[in-house]
Amino acid sequence: MATDLTTKYLPYVDEQFSTESKKSLLTNQDFDWMGAHTVKVYKVSTASMNDYSRNDTTGKNRFGTPKDLEGVTEEMTLKKDRSFTFVIDKLDNDETQGSLASASALARQNREVVIPEVDTYTYGVMCDGAGTKPTAITLTPENIYDEITKATETLDNAEVPETNRVLVVTPSVYRIMKKSKDITMETDIGNDLRLKGVIANLDGALVMRIPSVRLPEDFGFMLAHPCATVAPTKLEDYRTHQDPPGISGELVEGRIVYDAFVLDNKKNAIYYQQNKATTTE
Repeated sequence: MATDLTTKYLPYVDEQFSTESKKSLLTNQDFDWMGAHTVKVYKVSTASMNDYSRNDTTGKNRFGTPKDLEGVTEEMTLKKDRSFTFVIDKLDNDETQGSLASASALARQNREVVIPEVDTYTYGVMCDGAGTKPTAITLTPENIYDEITKATETLDNAEVPETNRVLVVTPSVYRIMKKSKDITMETDIGNDLRLKGVIANLDGALVMRIPSVRLPEDFGFMLAHPCATVAPTKLEDYRTHQDPPGISGELVEGRIVYDAFVLDNKKNAIYYQQNKATTTE
């Protein structure tokens, strides 16, 4: 008769890999949604310059013909009200040696589900609302540097602030950049920026490498200034109920209210280039 060998279960959870959010350097929290579901901001026109009429005999229009300034509103209404819930049975938790503990389960849910959803949505809004979206091309080691400097030139001509610009690339595009003989990236980055996802500096912009699963399909690169995108998180509510009616164990619930908006007068601070994948026979 064969001997029954022992099977041993360890109180260890094989966690999935997941990266922390990196959108803090790409967006801002300039507006406050507390006490409101919609925020309106004004876009105010300006007056044109005129030649001063020094010899105007009437004395009324020496500065030109005055016109009323126009102020129109830009409306931002929160659209994303998301939630989740799950149950941790008492015996399930006990007989898995505490592997289902609510604290670690909630942290896992936030890390592997909530953060990726918010990031993916925000990056999608930025790409859709970009002020400059040239035709998709196939990025190569030979053209990647020229395409990035085109983005820099575009933001320069739009008078976007030169500081705090961020260049977002996928791992595959970053690999193309590493192969380019024209690109020399500064990798001497402070630890505070590395913790936020910055890996280098190129052409005056911080370089961030973001997993392609959190970016739109055929993403090439995006050069952006954080002034362009408002990304509010109005509510984050996570709770654990011990032995609620009908459950022997814990009921975990979570809710997050968030959104992202590209400001109309600042959309030119975002340049988005799609990468047309090469076809193979």
